[in-house]
Parts: sequence; C-alpha cells; structure tokens
Amino acid sequence: MNKKYQFLLMLATFSLSSSVFAQAGEIRIVHIHSMTGPQEDLGRQTRLGLQIGLDYATNGTRMLHGKKIVLIEKDDQGKPDVGKALLAAAYSDDKADIAIGPTMSNVALAMLPVAEEYKKVLIVEPAVADSITGDKWNRYIFRTGRNSTQDAVANAAAIDGPGVSIATLAQDYAFGKDGVRALKAAIKKGTVVHEEYAPPTTSDFTASAQRIIDKLKDRPGRKVIWILWSGAGNPYKIIDMDLKRYGIEVASFGNTFAAMAAYKNLPGMQGASTYYFGLPQNKVNDYLVAEHQKRHGIPPDTFTAGGFSAGVAAVTALRKTGGETGSAKLIEAMEGMSFESPKGTMTFRKEDHQAMQSMYHFKIKVDPALAWGVPELVKEIKPEEMAIPVANKR
Repeated sequence: MNKKYQFLLMLATFSLSSSVFAQAGEIRIVHIHSMTGPQEDLGRQTRLGLQIGLDYATNGTRMLHGKKIVLIEKDDQGKPDVGKALLAAAYSDDKADIAIGPTMSNVALAMLPVAEEYKKVLIVEPAVADSITGDKWNRYIFRTGRNSTQDAVANAAAIDGPGVSIATLAQDYAFGKDGVRALKAAIKKGTVVHEEYAPPTTSDFTASAQRIIDKLKDRPGRKVIWILWSGAGNPYKIIDMDLKRYGIEVASFGNTFAAMAAYKNLPGMQGASTYYFGLPQNKVNDYLVAEHQKRHGIPPDTFTAGGFSAGVAAVTALRKTGGETGSAKLIEAMEGMSFESPKGTMTFRKEDHQAMQSMYHFKIKVDPALAWGVPELVKEIKPEEMAIPVANKR
C-alpha cells in the first residue's frame, strides 16, 4: 500500500470517526413549522416558546447528559407536501432524534406516516385536529398541543344551555371541521342549527354571516354564533351586520393578540382559551412571562406556551432515558409521563399520547392600555373535569 493511499484511508477514517463522535455528542431536534404562509404568526410564536422552553428545561445550557441539544428550524410554508418532505429529510439527512411541529393540522396529517415510516418520535405542536391523535395516529406521535375536543368541551361549558341555538363559523380545513364536529358532540343542552365554513384566506364574511343570520334570526331563546378561526382574516366584523337587532350574540375561543384586537368590540363575550398569559397561576408561567418580556419586550402570545411545553416535554423524556435517543426508549419514557408547563402539570395519556391539560373559561373585558380584548378568568377547567374520548386505532 503506497503512502498516498495510506494517507487517504487515514483521512477518511478520521473524518468518519469525527462525524460519528459529533453525532454521538449531540441530541438533534428539528422544529418544522410555518415560517411563511397563512399561519406564520403562529409558527413564530411556537418557535419563540420552544427556544425559551429548551433553555428553561436545561438551566440555560442546552446540554443534557453531556450532549449538546442542536435545534434545527425548517419552514413548511403551510403546505402538506412540503412538511412531509422536510420531515423525511430531517430524519434521514439531518439525523434528527425528535421532531416538533407543525403549525397547521393538514400539514401534521401529512407528516404522521413519515414518523411511522422512520420510526421516530414527532411531538405535535400546535396542530389541533382530533384525527392527529385519533384515527390517523400512530405510536410515534405525541401531542403537547390541545386537541379539538379539548377546545370544544371547554367552549361548550361556556356557551351551552337549555334552548340555546348555535351556529358555527369556521375555517374550511381539518382545524375548523374537527373543531365544529367536536363542539357538536360536546353540546348537551342546546342545539347546533347551522355550520358555516369558509376558506382560510377569506377576508369578506358578508355572505357567510347572512346565511348564519337567516338560520338564527327567527329562533326562540338565546342565539349564539360560535367562531373558530385562526390566522388572517377578521370574521368578528360580522357584528357590524347589526346582530343585536336579531338578539344574536358572538362567542369564540381564546386567540392571539392580533386576533383578539377584534374582541375589544365584544366586551362580555365568553368562550374558552387554551392559554392567555394572565390566566394560569403557577411558577412556570411566571418564568415564561418574565423571560419572554425580557427577550422580546412583550408578553408571550397564545401559541408561545405550546412551544415552551413541547421543549420541556422533549427534555423531560430525554432526561428519563439518560440521554438515549432511541425511539423505543423515548416512547417508554413518554407514555404516561407528566411534566410541568405554563398551564400547570400536563400528562401524556398512554392510550393516544395526547397531553391532558387545563383549559380556561373566560369573559372579555376592555383595558384601554391594551390593543386586544382581555380574557378574564371565569374558571380553570382542569383535565379531570373534561371527558376527552380516546379515538385512536390502537
């Protein structure tokens, strides 16, 4: 063997061993979310929360059991095919140990089979469709985000009552349809009399509102339009159509600061929220609020808490495995695992890996110092108070 060949062989061996060593000294987490597209604001919030959550869970070191936590960010653009391809590349090319995301439910549904194919854990946050931990679920899927039924059960507690007539206005994709389906199942005393769906990019809600008004205006008793909307567009402008003349009120779920700007015109409106920074009373939330204010000059928005929770969940699981990243070890650690979040204690249900978590019944008040309607706590709805069915295929 000549010296040139020996040198090349030695160099190749050194490069390979260095690469293996680098990977052995790292825990690689990929975050796939909407950095662009219709839900980019939600993706940004989740990213900020994830970063703070990883820092909180590792005392600011991003180290665990002597390994460096490497966070890789990818933009799914809100497109299912893009999210699916990015996840496959993250598992195969980037050697990601755990994936977190995505923002939108239709993207998440495209990604679930990829996690199963590569036998790698995907922590879903904040995509909400029930089917993610329902009939489309597989054992590699865990979700820190709430599901549509948790949303619906909490909102039903806020608006249900004898003789109440409810019409819904929601986005025409998995988030909206699953949410309305879950609300209908949760309403026990009133009746959902009409479902209205509009494309996620809708900006003019006049036609939808008129159809809803026609369905509600002649009905006796309390009449409610429940709006389930996320991202661009302002469906709350339907109050300009003189709903009071027909005795119709609006209800909705908790939303982002930008979306809740419209709530300033709806004082007294009730609904249920997955998170608002002023609602939970615990030390983890105090940390998130103070740290986010310190880093970004504003309080954390709705989906920031979810990103934080996903980061804490990942670190908690890895701490339980001693830093081992094999999926079998992670799944064993995560099934039934409890961890502290800005919403208090969350627990991954063993049957479907859905995080059981509190929700918050609120009533809107107006604070002139803030640009949005402020959700005031009526009642914290604890996990044990919500009958959330298991709907997976296990």
